[in-house]
Amino acid sequence: MVRAVCRIGAIPEGFILPLRPPVSANVTIMQGCNNFCTYCVVPYRRGREKSRSIAEIGCEVAELVRRGSREVVLLGQNVDSYGHDLPEKPCLADLLSALHDIPGLLRIRFLTSHPKDISQKLIDAMAHLPKVCRSLSLPVQSGDDTILAAMRRGYTNQQYRELVERIKTAMPDISLQTDLIVGFPSENEEQFNQSYKLMADIGYDAIHVAAYSPRPQTVAARDMADDVPVIEKKRR
Repeated sequence: MVRAVCRIGAIPEGFILPLRPPVSANVTIMQGCNNFCTYCVVPYRRGREKSRSIAEIGCEVAELVRRGSREVVLLGQNVDSYGHDLPEKPCLADLLSALHDIPGLLRIRFLTSHPKDISQKLIDAMAHLPKVCRSLSLPVQSGDDTILAAMRRGYTNQQYRELVERIKTAMPDISLQTDLIVGFPSENEEQFNQSYKLMADIGYDAIHVAAYSPRPQTVAARDMADDVPVIEKKRR
């Protein structure tokens, strides 16, 4: 069956190979991204956001559970904007509530998130649905407002801090992770220190740090000089 599908060259959305699935299974709920952060190539490679219906996702998850999975990880380039392109306009919180009712499913996780798209409804759903793991990847990318604006992230340092405060108020035991880019074009020492201070103040459980490198097709690669020396990026 695997060889036959490979010869065809494409696997339909939601198709489940007749193999025993892992205890934790990945389920794609949407593809694409509409944000066009200046450093990111995803919108050019994956296209605009396109969500699958709650019914379709629910059927796939129920089948995975029937065959042995007990945890699902919901995947998308920006899962927090899930559903806005569907006729009924469901949101990620609605999807979590629907999947929560599937018998035999024990845990639900999701990634990747965008801070500007996390709603209070989603925070409340995470806080009140026992099967939804209290773990959240919340990529900040920079702690400096000028750099955040140049990245087109859609929030400020203060707005991000306020979001984290709302999340921690609802779920004091939540595990927070983040992504950070150092050496973005024009980033100086003072701006880097704003990022460093944000990391220290929030106290993440994990931080994924990447040195900026230009990606073809992106605004940053086209219009911004990669002017922070490599040795300085590594130091930061």
